[in-house]
Amino acid sequence: MIFDYETLKIIWWLFVGLLLVGFALTDGWDLGVGTLLPFVGRTDEERRVVINSIGPTWEGNQVWFITAGGATFAAWPLVYATAFSGFYAALILTLFALFFRPVGIDYRSKVEDPRWRSAWDWGLFIGGTVPAVVFGVAFGNLLLGVPFHFDPTMQVYYTGSFFALLNPFGLLAGLLSLAMLVMHGAAFLMIRTEGDIQQRVRTAVKAAAIAVIALFAAGGVWIATGIEGYRIVSMPPADTAFMPLAKTVERSAGAWLANFSTHPWMAVAPLLGFGGAAHAILFAARGRAMATFLASAASVAGIVLTAGFALFPFIMPSSSNLQSSLTVWDAVSSHRTPQIMFWVAVLFLPIVIAYTGWVYRVMRGKVTVEQVRQHPHSMY
Repeated sequence: MIFDYETLKIIWWLFVGLLLVGFALTDGWDLGVGTLLPFVGRTDEERRVVINSIGPTWEGNQVWFITAGGATFAAWPLVYATAFSGFYAALILTLFALFFRPVGIDYRSKVEDPRWRSAWDWGLFIGGTVPAVVFGVAFGNLLLGVPFHFDPTMQVYYTGSFFALLNPFGLLAGLLSLAMLVMHGAAFLMIRTEGDIQQRVRTAVKAAAIAVIALFAAGGVWIATGIEGYRIVSMPPADTAFMPLAKTVERSAGAWLANFSTHPWMAVAPLLGFGGAAHAILFAARGRAMATFLASAASVAGIVLTAGFALFPFIMPSSSNLQSSLTVWDAVSSHRTPQIMFWVAVLFLPIVIAYTGWVYRVMRGKVTVEQVRQHPHSMY
């Protein structure tokens, strides 16, 4: 089956979106667990329980993030080049924070010195918190527009700075991302733990979900009343290959909400964001672990999809030169590349999903303090 170029552009927007949602749902709870570690584990053994709840699976979850990066490089090379130039400092900060996770999980319990273990506990906290905030800040700045532009030879120039990313709306988005992943991590721990730890994470779910609802609502009001969105005025035919500078773009109030008016079915995304968080509070209060986790997952997916639907067809809007904004239509590779990649994704993505499901089936069940005591040298 050969798809036309326009259809392939939409397909790859959907694929990358799926990978980002998969990353938020799987590696997202790992980040949330890392953030919660120093607070829900009061003793060394309890903290080992928390670490072992994600220890066997976190590396597999991170594949979603790596695959999303690889897919962006192949399908949207201009986005990859521009994002890694503009967000270079933020990405390096994220990378260094993530270093704490593999080293901390593997080496934290190798030495019995409490100072050693406490240092790695806070390292794992950094490895969970910093990426969660940075990812949210990045999404927030996409909605504001990123200060980059192309010259006539398509050389990209970034005119912003790392600290410029830490603007009020970007920080709001960062806090929303952190609260969202803490909620999801706590919901995951409800399934994997019991006793005092589970009671603490039930409280964490409720507190984080309340923060998610408040921050998500605040972000929506801010976008509706104080942030101009982007709109394509004219461009070459969508089924052709053209450079970003060939189109005309304008900014207008309420443009980020236009897709929800044009396609009312997209409203399901923010409804999931709010409804999932509200139900997570309800189910956590009743001690229903799996229902809490599913509600949390719905909220996370809904929030990520809300941002994606609002931006479409923009991927990386430019605040310094509107024409340089990168969209689904002009950031894509040549026709042959996404065509070949489509069949690669169709073949391997179900395998990844099936394998991930099998792993979690094998590793299901509670992690307890008794298990840590019985296997002090074989568990993390």
